[in-house]
Amino acid sequence: MSMEAVAWGQMYRQSQAPDERRPFRWATVRRIAGFARPHRRTLAAFLVLSVVSAGLAVATPVLAGRVVNAIVGQSPTRVVVGLASAIAVLAIFDAALGLVLRWFSARIGEGLILDLRTTVFDHVQTMPIAFFTRTRTGALVSRLNNDVIGAQRAFSDTLSGVVANLVQLVLTAAVMVRISWQVTLLALVLLPVFVVPARRMGNRLAGIQREAADHDAAMSTQMTERFSAPGATLVKLFGRPDLESAEFAARARRVRDIGVRTALVQTVFVTSLTLVSALAVAVVYGLGGFYALRGQLDAGAVVALSLLLTRLYAPLTGLASARLEVMSALVSFERVFEVLDLQPLISDRPDARSVPTGPVSVELVDVRFGYPAADQVSLASLEEVSTLDSRAGVEVLHGISLRAEPGKLVALVGSSGAGKSTIAQLVARLYDVDSGAVRLAGVDVRDLTARSIRETVGMVTQDGHLFHESIRANLLLARPEATETQLWDALRRARLAELVAGLADGLDTVVGERGYRLSGGERQRLTIARLLLKQPRVVILDEATASLDSTSELAVQEALTEALTGRTALVIAHRLSTIRAADEILVIEDGRVVERGTHAVLLAAAGRYAELYRTQYATAVPAPPVG
Repeated sequence: MSMEAVAWGQMYRQSQAPDERRPFRWATVRRIAGFARPHRRTLAAFLVLSVVSAGLAVATPVLAGRVVNAIVGQSPTRVVVGLASAIAVLAIFDAALGLVLRWFSARIGEGLILDLRTTVFDHVQTMPIAFFTRTRTGALVSRLNNDVIGAQRAFSDTLSGVVANLVQLVLTAAVMVRISWQVTLLALVLLPVFVVPARRMGNRLAGIQREAADHDAAMSTQMTERFSAPGATLVKLFGRPDLESAEFAARARRVRDIGVRTALVQTVFVTSLTLVSALAVAVVYGLGGFYALRGQLDAGAVVALSLLLTRLYAPLTGLASARLEVMSALVSFERVFEVLDLQPLISDRPDARSVPTGPVSVELVDVRFGYPAADQVSLASLEEVSTLDSRAGVEVLHGISLRAEPGKLVALVGSSGAGKSTIAQLVARLYDVDSGAVRLAGVDVRDLTARSIRETVGMVTQDGHLFHESIRANLLLARPEATETQLWDALRRARLAELVAGLADGLDTVVGERGYRLSGGERQRLTIARLLLKQPRVVILDEATASLDSTSELAVQEALTEALTGRTALVIAHRLSTIRAADEILVIEDGRVVERGTHAVLLAAAGRYAELYRTQYATAVPAPPVG
């Protein structure tokens, strides 16, 4: 490795060092060891081969020195050829060993990435909905990408580098001292001239690069938000393209300026250190030559010392930055562990059982609930705030009780923010109640397995969310083993088969981000088709037709009729015309049930429901007959 390469490596490691000087935590190291344990045999072989490679790095300069001595001493040709052949064999062996080490490094590193990513991904899936409503998606994805990769470097680069550098340093120093302790001492005296500027310049570069990273992140956020279908629509309707362009250009120019500064600093830094290393080699040749002319050192020793100089400086500079590399890796691990340490608010009890077979009733008994505080479900770093709000959640449901008999339809109506959607989320066990109980088929949902609840309860929400995948993939989310016939049957019952059949790619048509290639009504009918394919025993409709026009609403309503037939249903409705035939209607206001009854009974009561109905249709509700 040349001095220039060593300089670049040292500068890069310094620039990637973490901002703060965190304390070394053995608890973190023990957790890291837990992830490394499955790879311990591969890791041990990797370290042994790293030691062998370090030994080869020292052997080659020594042989080169002997070749020079053989030539100067006019040794037999076979001696020179033999030494040259040994150097060639070592070079071939070292090259082969390098390939093997790279394979081991990749095997360990990629294996660790796999373990960390799958562990974090699986853990994040257990988090409550409140976690996702508070967390910035980009920050969470960064944990699965940048921090996981930063963590794996601790094994594939840092650990092997420290071991190899230690071995190479000891061997090189021993050989150089044996050859000439005076030249070795001079080389060590020059070391601070090489290392100190690297640390200072590296710290300066770290600040510059972090500023560039901040601007890059800001540009990425702007692009992500503006390039999504709803974001682009919002900008076109309300935004100012000139202002958007100016903001983006300002950040881009700042990144350009930082890039120019970085390139200049890097070049000055590497040039300076390369010059220092060249001067060090000159000193070795000068002092070594002086001793050689006096008969105190042979010519081969001078050449060996000059070649060994890099083998001495490279591990010394590497070890000088080893602490920073270790701390950087620990920071990455700690950021990953932060996510893993978040405890899910909902988990299966050890004795949890499945929802009983047969028709299912839905019941809420004196339910009280408040959304969890931020510090219970999130991290400040994932929300990109300095501190989390630790205040307890305000109670939004105050003693709600209701019962939907098997096969019956219960509707929830009321003002926005009254708590209707919260009730639906509690039935699906997206949250747990603070007091009271939610029961399916007479069993508290906290005593049921999450899998059986998912199989029993199906929900269609107002936004009708779809993944940026094919129609087939979005349908199979509900029932992965569904056949082609079952997929088309679900589409037919959702009044969507004719549309899909007319598409060029049919079921394999990609619907776009959030399904924006489909109209609102088509998107909703596709989510209903997914529900029909799932065949749940309990159906929850949360404002499923609120944002549709009359034509789309009619098609969706026909599909909903199919979806609700023979199933227990909980329907949250904004348009009261859609729930006239409900077996019971509950009026929810401020987290309480203020009225309940059938459509006719509630109209006759001339209360809150009648007021909502009158406001919506702008017609007077006839007063109940007096009699």
